[in-house]
Formats: sequence, structure tokens, C-alpha cells
Amino acid sequence: MSDTLTFLKNFIRSPTQVGAIAPSGRQLVDRMTDWIQWESARNVVEYGPGTGVFTEAIAGRLHPEARFFAIERSPELAATTRQRCPGVTVVEDSASNVQALCRQHDMQNVDAILCGLPWASFPDSLQQEIMDATLAVLRPGGQFVTFAYWQGVILPAGQRFRRRLDQNFSSVQHSPTAWANLPPAFVYRCVR
Repeated sequence: MSDTLTFLKNFIRSPTQVGAIAPSGRQLVDRMTDWIQWESARNVVEYGPGTGVFTEAIAGRLHPEARFFAIERSPELAATTRQRCPGVTVVEDSASNVQALCRQHDMQNVDAILCGLPWASFPDSLQQEIMDATLAVLRPGGQFVTFAYWQGVILPAGQRFRRRLDQNFSSVQHSPTAWANLPPAFVYRCVR
């Protein structure tokens, strides 16, 4: 089954967990990964790899001494990511459990988190739970990147998420729009 069909099937089954109808395109992948300081990042985590398009790019940029794992709730999407990126550890769990998962992977703190979660689809309680877990593992000065679809920015949950970023990070910027993505999106680039 193609990545697009796998993604669409998971979106239809769980729209609040998948949040998109198609995998991210190359332009958005580049916007997500270009900003990370790969030369110094030794502990890297990905939330919600989906079909592994970001995972593949991350794996290709990691420093040889870096440790990396991805967290995916959907067993089908986790299997797809493992097939695309056989050398990457993909854990079937929730990003809200990142502290315990980091301990299991011998990560004291995390230098970079790349996130493909659909924040604008999440209720306030889940946004807060995942953000608290993220802040518990991301070191001061650590990098957090996530993307947003332009139509989600106007939703109350999208606006709430932006406020949450501003409250919890010393710097929050956004990339130019990836117009070639379906749907168009931009990347929040945050420093703890």
C-alpha cells in the first residue's frame, strides 16, 4: 500500500491523532530539518513520524554519535516507518510518555525534538500533557520544531497552541510557508 493510502486510511480512522490526509512533502521536510543544529545534537526524538518522511531525513542528518528514536501511536504507521527506515527505533507509544522513553534509551536530556503531531486537533488537556513532557526532557537551549497547517492556525486549538509555545519557549519563529505541501504549512522553530 502506498504511503498516501496508508496515511489517508489512518486519517479517516483517527482524524484527531493523524491530522493530515497525506504525508508531508519534500519542501516541508526541508523546512523541518534544515534549522536543527545537527553537528551538536546528540539526543534527538521525533513525535508522530507517520509514514517516516521526516524520520528518513532525520536519520540522514544525524551526527554519527547521536542517539535517536521516534514515537508513533499507530501500529500501522509505526510499521510503515520501520520499513522505510530499518535502522531507526520506532516506539509505539504516546509522546506524553517521552520522559520514561528517554530513560529507557539512556538520554539524560534531549537536544532536539521534531514533531509531526496535529496540535490543532488536540484538546487543551492533551496539548498541556505533551508540552509538559516535552519541557521535562528538552534541555535549556534545546530546539523544538513542529509544523502547522494554515487552516489550523485560525482554530481555537491552533491559537491556544501558539500561545502555549510563546509561554514556554524563549524564542518562537516560523518558517516561510511550504506552499507545495498538501495542505500548505509552515514550521514553528522554538528554542527552550
